[in-house]
Amino acid sequence: MFNYSFSYEDLELFLLVFVRMASFIVTAPFFSINNVPRRFKAGFSLFVAYIIYKVMPSHEPLSYSTVYGYAALVLREAITGLLIGIAANLIESVIHFAGKLADMEIGLSMVQLMDPTTREMTGFTGTMYSYIVSLTMVLTGMHYYFLRALAETYTLIPIGKAVFHSDEIMNVIIRFLGDYMSIAFRLCLPVVVAIMITNVVLGILAKAAPQINMFSVGVQIKIVAGLAIMFFTASTLPSITDYIFREMREMMTVFAESMAHG
Repeated sequence: MFNYSFSYEDLELFLLVFVRMASFIVTAPFFSINNVPRRFKAGFSLFVAYIIYKVMPSHEPLSYSTVYGYAALVLREAITGLLIGIAANLIESVIHFAGKLADMEIGLSMVQLMDPTTREMTGFTGTMYSYIVSLTMVLTGMHYYFLRALAETYTLIPIGKAVFHSDEIMNVIIRFLGDYMSIAFRLCLPVVVAIMITNVVLGILAKAAPQINMFSVGVQIKIVAGLAIMFFTASTLPSITDYIFREMREMMTVFAESMAHG
């Protein structure tokens, strides 16, 4: 016979574990895709939270005295899960920024597509980069790393013991903004360089043959050149995505450590 009995203390602790997990699922890359049903996200969060609750090394009693004290613990766990998920999702925003830079160079900045994963209008190149990174994330098991990393935070940051140091979190965000441009340019650098060379060649041709309307011809040439460079440099995308994943890991680690210091 199975024993389904539990105490109120166990239920309170499990709910806090579930709140952190659900908050992480809402904001983390791959898991926060909008076209995934919300019921599935809630059920998946409940299932993973139950497993984590069972394998937690210790179930320390919660320190609160009133309902408002427990509400404060719930809010603290929700913020913890949100910050860890946002830490990884910030790096994913670089992909769309790199796509916008490439679209501006190619001449496809006016082309907007409906991205079903975010339900937002994004550029052509940004959507392609996003799909490649998401596919690589699944192939390399990066989505499993997200779950393992969050499971380890329950040891690093015990339930109800998270401490939010705004100075450390702000320093991490400022450092990320410094790397934001470098990561984006590294992703779209082949396209930018190819289009820059193409513009130089078109400028020389415009001086050599002024009777040719290089403005009308150059648009098609830049589009063809940009798409061709994206095709021939597709083999470099795995190494770039590996660099993005390393940044995701580092960002999640720094955010978690900033909340673990007492």
